[in-house]
Amino acid sequence: MKKLTFLFVTLFATLFSVFTYSDERPNIVVILADDLGWADVGWHGTEIKTPNLDKLAAAGLRLEQFYVQPVCSPTRASLMTGRYAFRYGLQTGVIRPWADYGLSADEQTLAGGLHDAGYFTAIVGKWHLGFCKPEYLPLSRGFDHHYGLYNGAMDYYSGNF
Repeated sequence: MKKLTFLFVTLFATLFSVFTYSDERPNIVVILADDLGWADVGWHGTEIKTPNLDKLAAAGLRLEQFYVQPVCSPTRASLMTGRYAFRYGLQTGVIRPWADYGLSADEQTLAGGLHDAGYFTAIVGKWHLGFCKPEYLPLSRGFDHHYGLYNGAMDYYSGNF
């Protein structure tokens, strides 16, 4: 059986939270886990126990058919834009630390749309959509707050990020 520590610490790369100033609109929390398989959560009837995630899943909306590339940058870009990764050139792999590109600033993001609708938006965790220019960074893509990593391949256990 896989260790929950591995699942929660290693695989949880992005916790993207959106909080509203008004009681009229719902709070939105999106959890994106890198390399999470279909059978890696309890609500799919597997031996892996995820009771807290099961409660969140039961009370919210689950993207049960969000099929993406097998690496993180294209997955994040697809979730942020609602478009296939090949539409904007990020389908071939992750954005490397030395890369001089990122998710195009011309792309509308989920965070940008929510921000424009009056939500306070925040991202916690790994961004991994480009960081070589200010326009690629989360605060330029609709997020009001960012706490986390710009790139992947970081060591979450030692805190060396």
